[in-house]
Amino acid sequence: MSEQPSPEEFVRVLAPAMEQAAAIATALEGRVANRPKSGEATPVKAALTVADTAAQEALLVPLLGRFRAARLEAEEDTRSVELFTGEAPALRIVIDPIDGTFHFFLGARGPYAVMAGLAIGDRYEAALVALPREGVRFTALRGGGARDAEGKPAALARRGHRLLVSDGVPESVSERLRRAGFEVGAGCGGAVAVAPLLSGVRGGLRIAAGSISTRGRIGALVAAEAGALVQCGSGAAFPSSLDAAVPSLLVADAPEIAEAIRAAL
Repeated sequence: MSEQPSPEEFVRVLAPAMEQAAAIATALEGRVANRPKSGEATPVKAALTVADTAAQEALLVPLLGRFRAARLEAEEDTRSVELFTGEAPALRIVIDPIDGTFHFFLGARGPYAVMAGLAIGDRYEAALVALPREGVRFTALRGGGARDAEGKPAALARRGHRLLVSDGVPESVSERLRRAGFEVGAGCGGAVAVAPLLSGVRGGLRIAAGSISTRGRIGALVAAEAGALVQCGSGAAFPSSLDAAVPSLLVADAPEIAEAIRAAL
């Protein structure tokens, strides 16, 4: 039996594919229409484009060589999904080819993301996040730091007055943040999670109707490995376990930014 593939191998194999998936999304932006998935309760959940499916296949195909036995959680039902056997369920691959298809890719309200994570057991050990419109990509290994598209250590912004918030953040909270002196912009969950790494952005806030999804937690590893504060809205440390139910994610590049965000809740 071959040796189990490592988180380092996951990043090495997938990094070029992330660049390709981001390029696919960029090339198709503004040129594709929504093709709603059936059986979904809301337009946000039903959103699907050719870009989603093409980007997902770009991510999945390179993984089949060494990660075929992993348990796969993919956002779309594309051809390669059924080729992952799940024979090694402790290896868990989570893919979101375009996070924020409806509001952020099709609606252009803010940044959308391409995301992939590798969990071993119940926590992420490797994560990749690309924001195609902003032209940035990040990779992270638990305990090994986060890096940008050039392979350099990812740096926190530590300047500017912007915050990114998710759709679930009430307008009353956004208004309090504005009164505190912040410029508040909308972003998909993946963009919010890596917000402190973006130029001029100090932090981000995501509030979910239930619990932050497994896909929504991929960027949290990137932010943490880059040195950002990654917390729940209560101020408690954001749990590493994917099985822990948590309704909010707060990220910031400094304690005073985190405190200001919490004060608005």
